[in-house]
Amino acid sequence: MIKFLTPFEKISKTNRTLILTGWLVLLIAIWFIATSGEKHLFPSPSQVLTGFQELYKEGLVVHIFNSLKLCFISIFLATIISLVLAYSWPIPLLKSVSEFVTKFRFLPFTGLSFYITMVVHEARMMQVWILVIFLTTFLTTSLIAVIKDIPQEEFDHAKMLKCTRLEVLWQVIILGRIDYVIDVIRQNLAITWMMLVTVESIVVATGGLGFLIKNSDKFMNTGRIIALQIIILLIGLGLDAGINYLRKSIFRYSKI
Repeated sequence: MIKFLTPFEKISKTNRTLILTGWLVLLIAIWFIATSGEKHLFPSPSQVLTGFQELYKEGLVVHIFNSLKLCFISIFLATIISLVLAYSWPIPLLKSVSEFVTKFRFLPFTGLSFYITMVVHEARMMQVWILVIFLTTFLTTSLIAVIKDIPQEEFDHAKMLKCTRLEVLWQVIILGRIDYVIDVIRQNLAITWMMLVTVESIVVATGGLGFLIKNSDKFMNTGRIIALQIIILLIGLGLDAGINYLRKSIFRYSKI
């Protein structure tokens, strides 16, 4: 037991699973105890279960599919734009453009959505471009940071092999850091999934999990709200684990 409280102590995978299970059991027990009285701020497990049932009857699966579709379209477009900006960063003429785009990550989300709604009028495209512009700033920042972290030795090695400047860009930065790019996408996918609900609650015409949360919040149905939060968390964890597994499967050396 003492080793579980010792900083930097290495434990087996079985012990990590047991610790995680123990914390989950403790959390569920606290949930049951805290909501056992007549008055409680947090919804009880039975209320959350009822929320799941109500959501399913209202087409939960369809709304999840709409949210996932919006998420994948947005992250795909943002990734393409960000890769172009990041890979053009080493070019002196375009370097300022890439760095200028990264500064937009400090802009407030509300102001961004206001101007997009003035240009784009179709609900789905409005949601897509709000997310694309928002994500492009963060993705570009992360990708440029990956390029900056490449050791100088790798560039020197490529030059010793008589590689041209374009070959160095292709071999060292593009091909040599694909696994890092996937990991950056995985990290920013969490931001996409988190902001997705906010965007869908702003433009509710296309449905989605954000639409369901906004309706549940309007009627103060806390059971449904917590049920939706659990669904969003589980889907987000599933997407993260899936991309991480894909990265490690394709690029086995990235496990080292």
